[in-house]
Amino acid sequence: MELIRANIFEAYDDLVFGMSTRDGGVSAGTFGLNLSMNVGDVPEHVQENRSRFFTALGIGAERMAYPLQHHTANVRIADHPGTYEYCDGLVTQKPNVYLAITVADCVPIVMFDPMTNSIAAVHAGWRGTAGKIVKKAIAKLLVQCESRPSNLRVFIGPAAGKCCYEVGPEVASQFPASVVEGLGDGKFLLDVKEANRQQLLECGVPEQQIEVSQECTISTPGRFHSFRRDREASGRMMAVIGRRGDASGK
Repeated sequence: MELIRANIFEAYDDLVFGMSTRDGGVSAGTFGLNLSMNVGDVPEHVQENRSRFFTALGIGAERMAYPLQHHTANVRIADHPGTYEYCDGLVTQKPNVYLAITVADCVPIVMFDPMTNSIAAVHAGWRGTAGKIVKKAIAKLLVQCESRPSNLRVFIGPAAGKCCYEVGPEVASQFPASVVEGLGDGKFLLDVKEANRQQLLECGVPEQQIEVSQECTISTPGRFHSFRRDREASGRMMAVIGRRGDASGK
């Protein structure tokens, strides 16, 4: 099974991070390694896909914390495994609590502060990005974990690229001109990854501590799920971040 890794996290032995692709699953057709229970896939197939993915990461399914994503800009504290309603981002300082988000074109953003051992995982679609969800996650890290933006290491994962992410004027108008390119006839290309990178910089995250994947989910059908490309036939990838503790969970 292929996993997306982040160079920026390699120095931290107790940190676990990985993101899935379409490779290595048992689901039929374009679902492949689908890791979402909410796209019409066979539940038993999703369970097997998750088992394979979590095994590849070396973690147990019982340690996972999931936001029940609704394209919001809400971020919650995850102090235990389980599901967290009506949010698209989670923050924790707890070891052995692994934060998971699912994506298929939206931007997966994961953060780690090695000074406070705090982590965050954010699902940033265009709505969440316009609502500045990464800034809200950083604010939550500061208040709850005393985590400074200058200490954060951040990975922005594969997502819809500016090359392919076409939007109308009602969406384009919610973003700065630096991340929007006009095509004419009321059509625009939106760089959602860059919009989030700029928000991280505005918060005080050093540029050299932000790693951005250049891969586009829409234009890479053999590798990534894409809702824009495959619509209802699209599965979901999952990005997971967490910090290992001892066997007792401490």
